[in-house]
Amino acid sequence: MGLAKMVIQVEVGHGEKDVRFDDHSETNIEVKFNPKTLSVSRSVSWQSQKAAKRDAPELQYTSADPATLSVDLFFDTYDSDKPIDQKDSVFAETKKLLALAAVSGDKHRPPVCRLQWGTQAVFFQGVLIQIDQNYTMFTELGTPVRATLKCSFKQWRSNIDDRKKQNLMSADVAKVWTVRRGQTLASIAAQEYADANRWRDIAAANGIDDPLALAPGSTILLPPVRPSASRVIRAEDIL
Repeated sequence: MGLAKMVIQVEVGHGEKDVRFDDHSETNIEVKFNPKTLSVSRSVSWQSQKAAKRDAPELQYTSADPATLSVDLFFDTYDSDKPIDQKDSVFAETKKLLALAAVSGDKHRPPVCRLQWGTQAVFFQGVLIQIDQNYTMFTELGTPVRATLKCSFKQWRSNIDDRKKQNLMSADVAKVWTVRRGQTLASIAAQEYADANRWRDIAAANGIDDPLALAPGSTILLPPVRPSASRVIRAEDIL
């Protein structure tokens, strides 16, 4: 079994719902030397809620930042059988990575990338946000033959994939609803909450006086379902 090389797959197109990749695309980058380390970092924001007589204030989750992957990639064209004055420039390899930070064709933005390695398959998907080039060896003619590129990728996920991951179809999460022709607050409540009587909650959240007067194409806020208080069971209810 041969040595598995890490590959950076480069987006080949953007479909209606997600970006597209091709395992055999000529734009994919196979690293010549596998990295020694991979570093992944992520930060999450929690806001403290001030309260009297609390040594440790309650923390409320507010947001999360995309994960960042950092990796150092080594390139070398010196170790070849060519004479010293005919060594290939390492630019031929490093420029492929530089292209990941450039606006690409009709996408009007740099491409999305997937990093995959051996049995791990795709272990990170993101966009290149920083690249530091360090050229460390040159021939007598000034040709660069060794370089280390410090690359940072920020996690990227399509809106559809992110909604699936977060399970935003759950009724305990607030959502924005686009009204379709023929819909009423009751029909929306029945579809969203499985309870048509919750149309009052939607009306109250949006300041709607007439639940039947909904303009097609307008947007309304669907408030999250709040857990109701437990019902007290009386002795006479059991009999």
